[in-house]
Order: sequence, then structure tokens, then C-alpha cells
Amino acid sequence: MTARAIDREDVVGVLLAGGQARRMGGGDKCLRALGGITLLRRAIDRLEPQVGALVLNANGDPGRFAGYGLPVVADPVDGFAGPLAGVLAGFDWAAEHAPGYGWIVTVPTDAPMFPLDLVAKLASATVWDEADLACASSGGRTHPVFGLWPVRLRAALRSALMDHDVRKVDRFTADYQRAVADWAAEPVDPFLNVNRPEDLDAAERLMAQT
Repeated sequence: MTARAIDREDVVGVLLAGGQARRMGGGDKCLRALGGITLLRRAIDRLEPQVGALVLNANGDPGRFAGYGLPVVADPVDGFAGPLAGVLAGFDWAAEHAPGYGWIVTVPTDAPMFPLDLVAKLASATVWDEADLACASSGGRTHPVFGLWPVRLRAALRSALMDHDVRKVDRFTADYQRAVADWAAEPVDPFLNVNRPEDLDAAERLMAQT
């Protein structure tokens, strides 16, 4: 259980970009532009001030992200195993390169308006509820991929993925006490994500209203 406050310097930010983006037509969704700025750059700019270190989870040649100046870590599980594989990649990077950090926060790169107080509210909810981990919610829906995870779950997650073929976040987190931090979904849901090319235009229009 969590017994003390979680400072931003305790948290590694993990930007999730390891999916295949089929509905976007394939390729790297995070490199698509929204209002002239890539989704990845928007995610970096929003998350970097909230964490002590930042890493990108993506598969394939890491060289295509060289201009962003981030460490790039691939899924440690073959076959595009979903967001839990990205969580494990974040755990592995933190354990090897940032052993003083006790937490990671995961953020998908296709949500260009995620909250600027994401980490602070997830951390407060975790401490307040004396929970093992936390996720975000808005408009009556939970967003489990926007999560704050203790690195101590690294071995348990590896076993779940590799030995028990667990792929859904909710299935893995069901074994732990999870806090939920809520955000208003009006006037715009901050967890709105873009999956299709037309979603980029819609998101740009919504961003102009905020």
C-alpha cells in the first residue's frame, strides 16, 4: 500500500506508441500532425513537466524518433500484445535506467488533450485511497491506460503477460486495489483520442474551443 506522497521526481513517464494504428491506416499514428504539430510532440510537451524522466514505448526502428530526444523502448513481448506490454517496457526501463524511481505513468500518444495535472491527481488518488495503483476517468468511463503504476509490480506483470497470456489492463489490475481519479468531460473530454484520419480534424476543431 502507498504510505507517502508521490512526487513527480518519483515518476517515469511512459508514452505509449507501440500499436499498429490500423484504423489510422497503419504506420506511426503518433507522427501524424494535429494543427501542424505531431501527436507525439504534443504528448511530450504535456507530460514532460509532470514527471522526472520520460521514455517512448514504440516498436521497430527507433531511429525514426531521433528528433525527439527520448529513449525508445520496444515491447518485451512479441506480437503487439497491447498496452500492458508497454507498461512492462516502462517498468523494465525504469528498473535498469532509473532505479530510484518507484512509479511509472502511462499515457497513449493519441490523446492530444490529456490533463496537465494528470500525474498529480493520479498520485493524490493513490495516496488518499492507500491504493496499489490508479487510473483516470471522465464522463462515467474509466481510462485504464492512463495509469500510475508501481514498479514493484514488474515481476507480476511479466508473469501475467508471458505465463498466463493476460492482455487486458482491467484483468491484470483486478488483483490490486486501484484508485480512480476523475476529470470533467465537459466542455471537452480531456481523454478524447484520435483513431481515424477524420478524428484529427474533429480534435483540431474541439481544441479551438478550449
